[in-house]
Amino acid sequence: MTELRQKHSQGETVSILLGAAFLMATSAIGPGFITQTTVFTERLKAAFAFAIVVSILVDIVVQLNVWRILAVSGLRGQDVANRVLPGLGYFLAFAVALGGLAFNIGNVGGAALGCNVLLGVDQTVGAVASALVAIAIFLWRDLGKAMDRFTQVLGFVMIAMIAYVVFKTNPPAAESVREIVTPSVVDWTTILTLVGGTVGGYITFSGAHRIIDAGITGTENIARISRGSVNGIFITGVMRFLLFLAVLGVVVTGVKLDPSNPAADAFRIAAGEVGYKIFGVILWSAAITSVVGCSYTSVSFLRTLFGLVERHYRFWIIGFILASTTILTWVGRPVTLLILAGSINGMILPLSLASMLLAAHRKDIMGEYRHPVWLTALGWVMVVFTAWMGWGALMGLSKLFS
Repeated sequence: MTELRQKHSQGETVSILLGAAFLMATSAIGPGFITQTTVFTERLKAAFAFAIVVSILVDIVVQLNVWRILAVSGLRGQDVANRVLPGLGYFLAFAVALGGLAFNIGNVGGAALGCNVLLGVDQTVGAVASALVAIAIFLWRDLGKAMDRFTQVLGFVMIAMIAYVVFKTNPPAAESVREIVTPSVVDWTTILTLVGGTVGGYITFSGAHRIIDAGITGTENIARISRGSVNGIFITGVMRFLLFLAVLGVVVTGVKLDPSNPAADAFRIAAGEVGYKIFGVILWSAAITSVVGCSYTSVSFLRTLFGLVERHYRFWIIGFILASTTILTWVGRPVTLLILAGSINGMILPLSLASMLLAAHRKDIMGEYRHPVWLTALGWVMVVFTAWMGWGALMGLSKLFS
């Protein structure tokens, strides 16, 4: 078992774990997260509350498994996968990097759109300006602390602004609570889609890799690591639920949202031009923090596999951001690449989670640590469900290109 331990004060440890939780949460809360939540709310109304709660419970199981296994072993996801099956880590790293690049194109595009809403600048200017902000984070001397502070501040900004819109729309909260207890509609496809968007692909590992880089590993940290993983899902869940309530307060009036940009339309209807500007702040914040989380995590999968990446990892991260921005500004959003990466991303979660679970009970990887049997069992249930979802996505892809 490899352990990369560093000494931190109690306050530093808490700060790092909170930063890792926000990194994981804000990696999940991107432009797709906002659009997805808005569309599902319009379709299911208050019944969407049940899907959100179930997806949160599933996400907790996934992240508890991943954070505990990686942190105790002191190994990143690709290294654990290579220990389980030689070569698997390389495949996983390639899949994560490809999916991360495609989704980062969308993240940069979301940041550009946020700049357009706020300042009226065109897509190229907004994309380049946003990329420079993200690059500045990775040029900071204390990279870990810079990421932690950046994601925490913008995470709180997003939550506060959406809470304001919830206050303005006055949604039927009591009905939403009833739907959680006695749901009128149970849509498992929607639930699995939410899970894939919250803990799929690179997002699964963003927080865990952050704490490994900080040296918070080993069984003596297991309780704090577990709380950190749950906190990350809690932050994501709060954001999802507030956004759901904000949009619900609009759609229950019978208004049909503009399908070309439903989230922006919902915020404009809720609070007029002020609401539209708030949407711009939320969209930019969600997109730029996802750019940071995606770039950091995607490159972290290559660091231990290739010495050149390890020695110059900051510049590889910056290159990753520049590549995403260049593709967006010169080519736009390449549909084929996005569809292919999305389908690959759908298969990453069951594959990566299965490799973690296989490692969980191997002494050569985990030492004397005993992974809870109930957590392993629930983890395998998640592997089966997400594999089924990913297989459906691949079948859809084969029909699309046949």
